Amino acid sequence: SSNMEDNVSWKFHQQLLLISENLVTEDVAALKFLCTDLLHLRKLEDVKSALDIFKLLMAQEYLNAEDTFLLAELLYRIKCHSLLEKLGYTKEKVQEHLHEKGRVSPYRQMLYELSENITNEMLKEIIFLLQNRLPKRWITLSALDLLILLEKQGLLNKDNVQILEDVCVTVSPDLLEIIKCYKKAKVLCYNIFSSPDLWAAVAKLLKELGALPSFCSTKMHKRKCLLLSSEQEGTAVDGVVYFNSWLDLNTYYKMDGPHRGFCLIINNVNFSSSQRKGSCKDAEQLERVFTWLGLDVRIHTDLTSGDIRSLMQTWQHLQDHKDRNCFVCCILSHGESGAIYGTDEKLVLIRTLMSHFTARQCPQLAAKPKLFFIQACQGNKIQRPVYVDTAAQTPDLSPMQESLPLFESIPEEADFLLSMATVDGYVSFRHIEEGTWYIQALCSKLQLLVPRGEDILSILTQVNEDVARRVNPSGTKKQMPQPAYTLRRKFIFPIPTAPPPS
Repeated sequence: SSNMEDNVSWKFHQQLLLISENLVTEDVAALKFLCTDLLHLRKLEDVKSALDIFKLLMAQEYLNAEDTFLLAELLYRIKCHSLLEKLGYTKEKVQEHLHEKGRVSPYRQMLYELSENITNEMLKEIIFLLQNRLPKRWITLSALDLLILLEKQGLLNKDNVQILEDVCVTVSPDLLEIIKCYKKAKVLCYNIFSSPDLWAAVAKLLKELGALPSFCSTKMHKRKCLLLSSEQEGTAVDGVVYFNSWLDLNTYYKMDGPHRGFCLIINNVNFSSSQRKGSCKDAEQLERVFTWLGLDVRIHTDLTSGDIRSLMQTWQHLQDHKDRNCFVCCILSHGESGAIYGTDEKLVLIRTLMSHFTARQCPQLAAKPKLFFIQACQGNKIQRPVYVDTAAQTPDLSPMQESLPLFESIPEEADFLLSMATVDGYVSFRHIEEGTWYIQALCSKLQLLVPRGEDILSILTQVNEDVARRVNPSGTKKQMPQPAYTLRRKFIFPIPTAPPPS
């Protein structure tokens, strides 16, 4: 028995050594930060390697050969997923148990997420804004160092993040969204006398509706915690929380069916007189993101105008829509006002494409949200800049269509969203290696904001902000996307259990 224990201990320490050897300086700094609420700060300051952290965790009985979950959680949170297998875990297995065994607080997760999204330029701006609050001789090393310093000075804690809000208002709306999400998720603890499973059930429902951020724990101890919007007081009567109007189920599209829905991607790359370089990057990213969101993605490449019409008729009559919650269609092509091109350089009206999915034409999708994302120019009066390629069709293909207002492209019926890469009459931009500004911004914001429970219109507002900030290399070309909709409720993608694909 003693030999067996020695062998277990030897194997365990060997695992820790192997993991330590695969962690770089930045990983160690991240681990130290995530352990700040678990270990004494003075001891953490002396840490030089991951092994030092492991020793401290073992001394405090957070980590041993029988229970390595905390280390698995830490590796998961710093995205060192390949090291999980050394502990016998997978990414999915860690996700499955986080709600009941996770130890890193929502506050610490929020700060770490902030640090991961602060660029070097943002850090310089933040330090400039805080220069009167920081020691004159303090040398900045990283965003994590700055956050730790603010905590040491008593300017930042789990109940007061005002200093971060103040600087993020100026520096980055995205950073501010991370903080707002944390504040929205602050818990109000009180004793209830009903079933111990109440919170787990409520949290599960809220997460499915997208109303509960992914970093909020659903675990219950002796005291029961319920998540309330910071704007709502809520009242507890006989152990039941009344959410007032915060969670009105009738204001959200139903997204709890057995299947999320189909995502159809049409990627037109090769035309007789041009090639849309970079479009495959867009298609690949869309496929990854919508698959992550739980949709069944189908991609079709290089379709003529006739092929596109025929494909829409096929999808219109698909009986499988009946068991789905929504339908998503992404079209990547050249375009003119209110229309997109097939590879035969003939136009198809966007209104015609969408009309196949009205309640009359496609009853299986009646009262369900139908989302269309169109990456195509809506005009062609622009010169092609060097390196940044425009998604406009070449000028000699066709005379410009008569301008068609965006709302005229939407069928006169509810539950449609049409999100265009650009306003009518203008080009949209495509980087020949990195893809289009609009699709890359869309995929980025979906990955950032869906886990925070944001609805699709709020996400598209952030896409507008992202694209509007971009500029071509010469500094002379800009772009503004434009959504239009007849949605009757908020559309929120359920929060995926897996982390974002990139």
